[in-house]
Amino acid sequence: MKSTNTSSDFSYYYSFFQNTFDHMTHKPNETQLPQQEQDQDAKPGVKTKGLKEIISSLLLIEEQEKSEKLEWDQDFEQDKLIFEQNHRKKTKAMLDYQSELKHFDEASDQSNRIRKRKSRAVTNAAIASIVAAESDTTSVAPLPATGSGATTGASAGPQRRLWVKTRSTDWWDKCNSNEFPEHEFKKAFRMGKDTFELICNELTSAVAKENTMLRDAVPVRQRVAVCIWRLATGEPLRLVSRRFGLGISTCHKLVLEVCSAIKNVLMPKYLQWPDDESIRMIKDEFGSISGIQNVVGSMYTTHIPIIAPKISVAAYFNKRHTERNQKTSYSITVQGVVDPRGVFTDVCIGWPGSMPDDQVLEKSALYQRASNGLLKDVWIVGSSGYPLMDWVLVPYTQPHLTWTQHAFNEKIGEIQRIGKDAFARLKGRWSCLQKRTEVKLQDLPVVLGACCVLHNICEMRNEEIDPELMIELMDDEMVPEVGLRSMIAMKARDSIAHNLLHHNHAGTSFLS
Repeated sequence: MKSTNTSSDFSYYYSFFQNTFDHMTHKPNETQLPQQEQDQDAKPGVKTKGLKEIISSLLLIEEQEKSEKLEWDQDFEQDKLIFEQNHRKKTKAMLDYQSELKHFDEASDQSNRIRKRKSRAVTNAAIASIVAAESDTTSVAPLPATGSGATTGASAGPQRRLWVKTRSTDWWDKCNSNEFPEHEFKKAFRMGKDTFELICNELTSAVAKENTMLRDAVPVRQRVAVCIWRLATGEPLRLVSRRFGLGISTCHKLVLEVCSAIKNVLMPKYLQWPDDESIRMIKDEFGSISGIQNVVGSMYTTHIPIIAPKISVAAYFNKRHTERNQKTSYSITVQGVVDPRGVFTDVCIGWPGSMPDDQVLEKSALYQRASNGLLKDVWIVGSSGYPLMDWVLVPYTQPHLTWTQHAFNEKIGEIQRIGKDAFARLKGRWSCLQKRTEVKLQDLPVVLGACCVLHNICEMRNEEIDPELMIELMDDEMVPEVGLRSMIAMKARDSIAHNLLHHNHAGTSFLS
């Protein structure tokens, strides 16, 4: 743009000077000019020379501008050509790189496919050689015949796992035989053969597995036996593995699977709140035991020791057990309500061991049912660790009790003892509840629930527990901060105590 404007200006000035020059060089008639003008025109060559020099300078400037513009255009064209060449080179290099990368990926995929085919071929060859060697050196029991005939020959395929550590199953085979003594079986599994058979039949549909081409499934009876023996003895999984000839991880998996099946299949049948007819029978039995009417259950809370959890350690710290045993203790709670036979009708499992009994009660489903009016006009008897409420009957705890209050505490203690003895049999029968278990904290409620269900089955079937297995419970009772929650309940308790003494139902053992 600059060169163009300069050229235009030059043309303008050139025209101006050219016209001036022509005008000045035109000579009019000398006779018409004054004498003075003739004298001035006597020397015209001086002015003409100056104008020619200016015009020459302008022409030179024009030529210089033209040459500069031409040079600039040539440089621009050269730079543009170099840029286009570089762009083509970069584009070609990028396309070549993408092509090489694609070829590399294809070669890598092909190499992986070849390596996998070779690996499968080697594995198949090893399997074939092992199967051939086993067919020559060992006898393999065939699978049971199905359909109209049994499968034989090469079409039957391998009948056992390829890599199996040899473990002895002599102990379980002996226990599983019909000749095994009843008392020995009961000592090992805390129940008789008939009860064990009942449990196996009930759980068959939930725990049975089918055989595969590589191994036979563990039979239902053995699965149930692994779980019950583990719960009964509390032995480490490595000893369970030796007893039953199974892997440690397999035994752990079987225990959790069977406990889960017990919770899902047997708990709805063997651990439920009683119906109206059963409640009437329970009231009558408790009434005949203590003379206190409308009692439907005896409540107790115990602690189960656990390994210190990774989270919320303080919540599971059991201060009372730690102070008594001089050893740091962690636990979770199990709250249960039992009928006169010691059968659980309600359980609440898993709250941290630092919580007192009254707080555990408030967290339970039993408390929610009572709040909704489902326990109206009935009593559940608890220890002094529970508060006195419209549906919870507890002993007197204040000092300097009257004769009537002493007599009431004695009779209510008989009902309390039913619940405590039931928990003593629960922990004595299932020794895993007495020691810190290897089960993870999140799986522990299922295991404890299974123990309560198995306890109920044994109690219902009158499976007596070996006296040597009975233990003394050491669960400290803490009087709640607010022990009285209902004035109506306080008056009702006073009335019950007065009636017991008035009708000669109160004992006199507290006097001795």
